[in-house]
Amino acid sequence: MKIFVKAKASAKENKVLPPPLRLVGIDDRQEEYYTVTVKEPPRQGRANEAIARALAEYFKVSKSDVRLLSGLVSKRKVFEIKNYPNHEKSPKA
Repeated sequence: MKIFVKAKASAKENKVLPPPLRLVGIDDRQEEYYTVTVKEPPRQGRANEAIARALAEYFKVSKSDVRLLSGLVSKRKVFEIKNYPNHEKSPKA
């Protein structure tokens, strides 16, 4: 499963917020972004590693099942989540 992420580094806490709910048929072309905040600074890949750990915990998969596909130095990133049992629904927080 591929997900889009808005990253916020150097935050007060680590958390993952799912995309906001929206009505079907309104701007279907726009990707839905998860907002992930992490305490780590955006230096030497530390924030990306922390985001991957937070996503693995949120989706209840191992960290090795979370891979950054694009956005290495961008606030907007694309991650791949492998071995996630239900691709249709987001997990409950």
